[in-house]
Amino acid sequence: MARVAASRRSLLGHSYNLVGVIASLVILAWTLIAIFAPAIIPHSIGDIVDDDYFGPMRRGLWLGSDYLGRDMLSRVLMGARYTVGISLAAVCIACFSGVVLGMIAAVTGGWLDTCLSRFLDAMNSIPSKLFGLVVVAAVGSSIPALILTLAVIYIPGAYRFARALAVNINTMDFMTVARVRGESTAYLIGSEILPNIMRPVLADFGLRFVFILLLLSGLSFLGLGLQPPLADWGALVRENIGGLPFAAPAVIVPSLAIASLTISVNLLIDNLPQKIRDRDA
Repeated sequence: MARVAASRRSLLGHSYNLVGVIASLVILAWTLIAIFAPAIIPHSIGDIVDDDYFGPMRRGLWLGSDYLGRDMLSRVLMGARYTVGISLAAVCIACFSGVVLGMIAAVTGGWLDTCLSRFLDAMNSIPSKLFGLVVVAAVGSSIPALILTLAVIYIPGAYRFARALAVNINTMDFMTVARVRGESTAYLIGSEILPNIMRPVLADFGLRFVFILLLLSGLSFLGLGLQPPLADWGALVRENIGGLPFAAPAVIVPSLAIASLTISVNLLIDNLPQKIRDRDA
């Protein structure tokens, strides 16, 4: 069995193992669910379809019912739309902003590098959950506010990671040649540095997606995430926490959904093909 799990398949010049393939399939499944959730949910997320609360799994209610008798399958599927959508939007903003600023700071150096680094270091010193709690409590928990808050929290880390990579590239001979040719800063960043740091940046992108998803779920569990009737997976766990002594599916299934996505992303990052994982490959 271990030999089968460790076996590798070659596709498009890359080698993949079974763990990475399974993890990518889980991620793809949740992504498709997030995209097509409104078309595949069996009931409206606000409809009360059960006379009992915390109902068990049965025909017609495949994941049971929640604390109000609503269909949990429909709410989990729609929760994927908000959980994956908000987390993906936030990580795209955070990584794009952090990587661009990191490359600019590495290439230009001087006072710009110093000012950016010190400012983002100061932001990075603030505990992420505390910062999220303060900002969301102050400006509200709308979807745009959540996306921007989560993005701002993780921009400093993305900046530091990208800058460290870009500084190493910036000292290489081909960068000196490009400067002697009179190339612009935009050319140095887009044509010389970015292609050489893209692979580790993509791995960092996946890791930060997990961090943002967990922070979003934590904020929602504390009541500062999406507000009813909308709910992501963290909010579903919070509103059904009363069913925990009964082992109700309404509180267990959203927790398993969070675990399945985060573990799958981590496994995919750990089992990326060497040519993608290792920037020197």
